[in-house]
Amino acid sequence: MADKTIGELCASLLEKREKAAQGGGEKAIAKQHGKGKMTARERVDAILDPGSFVELDEFVEHRCVNFGLEDTAFLGDGVVTGYGTIDGRIVYLFSQDFTVMGGSLGEMHAKKICKVLDLALTNGAPCIGINDSGGARIQEAVDALSGYGNIFFRNVKASGVIPQFSIIAGPCAGGAVYSPALTDFVFMVDKIGIMHITGPAVIKAVTGEDVTSEQIGGATAHNTTSGCAHFFARDEKECYTQARKVLSYLPSNNMEEPPFVETDDDPGRMDPALREMVPTNANKAYDVRDVIKKIVDDGDFCEVQEMYARNIVTGFARVGGRSIGIIANQAKFMAGCLDINASDKASRHIRICDAYNIPIVTFEDVPGYLPGLNQEMGGIIRHGAKLLYAYSEATTPKITIVLRKAYGGSYLGMCSKDMGADVVLAWPQAEIAVMGAEGAANIIFRKDIEAAEDQEAMRAEKIAEYKEAFANPYRAAERGFVDRIILPEETRPALYQSLVMTETKCELRPKRKHAIMPH
Repeated sequence: MADKTIGELCASLLEKREKAAQGGGEKAIAKQHGKGKMTARERVDAILDPGSFVELDEFVEHRCVNFGLEDTAFLGDGVVTGYGTIDGRIVYLFSQDFTVMGGSLGEMHAKKICKVLDLALTNGAPCIGINDSGGARIQEAVDALSGYGNIFFRNVKASGVIPQFSIIAGPCAGGAVYSPALTDFVFMVDKIGIMHITGPAVIKAVTGEDVTSEQIGGATAHNTTSGCAHFFARDEKECYTQARKVLSYLPSNNMEEPPFVETDDDPGRMDPALREMVPTNANKAYDVRDVIKKIVDDGDFCEVQEMYARNIVTGFARVGGRSIGIIANQAKFMAGCLDINASDKASRHIRICDAYNIPIVTFEDVPGYLPGLNQEMGGIIRHGAKLLYAYSEATTPKITIVLRKAYGGSYLGMCSKDMGADVVLAWPQAEIAVMGAEGAANIIFRKDIEAAEDQEAMRAEKIAEYKEAFANPYRAAERGFVDRIILPEETRPALYQSLVMTETKCELRPKRKHAIMPH
């Protein structure tokens, strides 16, 4: 047989490329679109800069010969992998292709994912996984399970070294859910993203409960109730926009600083409206996000886990072009009390910021830890300790702004000077004390109140006396626990000055393998 010409060889390559690009074929693609879902390659194009994608391993095929699978093979083996850019920065990614055997994961499918994870870690670049899979490829048995194990191992190895995003744009069930759970951020698309350990049929058989996949694994369930997801998107386009935005605040790896973004918003800008935003009455509610938006660059605040544990607010923003991570008590919900879920949410965000060299800015207005049997029996002690642990462990710059209340253990829990805050700023209405004036007066002056003819008048007098003495920021400032008491309108310039001052912070800790985080 005569050797093929270069023209014939090139034509053969182009034919293979076209076949690989077709995934499971036209009918399967039409079915995918019919479910309101993009194809794997459409998703890659949607999240990356136009024309930047470089595909790897597009001709990989499985090598299973069990249960007739030897007669069923597709180029790429059900996952598109490679690298490209987002805002000009290199990222690696994989996108599971549901049109090919339901996006099921087998040996070679997993090897492709592992390769991009290895490349991302070696080259210090973020890795994004787009999940849309029916789960483990049963025909490949333990080889499929081994594939999941290899992915999990790499997720952990890369944790805190490179940003890892998981996008749930289809089913993600069984063992597959643990890879997203090991990554930094989970984005879910409403109505098409599903994530659960066991499906409705198994739950019905085991517990007798009638549930739907959406109830136990939908975007709403995981964003509002379980806390397993960080972002909720109404459609895929919004989801990829969210992912690009979050990445803009993060460095490519833990050895770099976060990206600096030029802004026309003057770092020295003062906003008199801040004076009226936080009521001096400690029992009145307000939305702390309004305060945040007045202070950060261009009012742009990227909230993380917006729908979960709403008594605390977490997210990213910029001040003077510098990325910051934000933790803020939300007086609008549960008076801003710390509870189990809020402690978990905040402590994880603190650790992400610390891992990626992002300064942590805490807006404090906290009355205490939430009391009650459910909280105590649910482990508020160990969950609350995570917050203390995360703040104390963090070596990135830590700046705390006391807006109003800062009582008792929760004052410490929101990054007081003793927990390693580099700078503590306080507004004039700040109350830094062991507890609120009413409770404190009732304890300290109990005998005086009981002995008085008019107990209510005496109680009011003693409450006022306690407030005058302790319910202010000046006693803490006298002791050096507050660095500066500032006017509300001075918050942005004071915060910017603090960020500049701590820019070269270098803090060393005792050598150890790792600390023991509260469970």
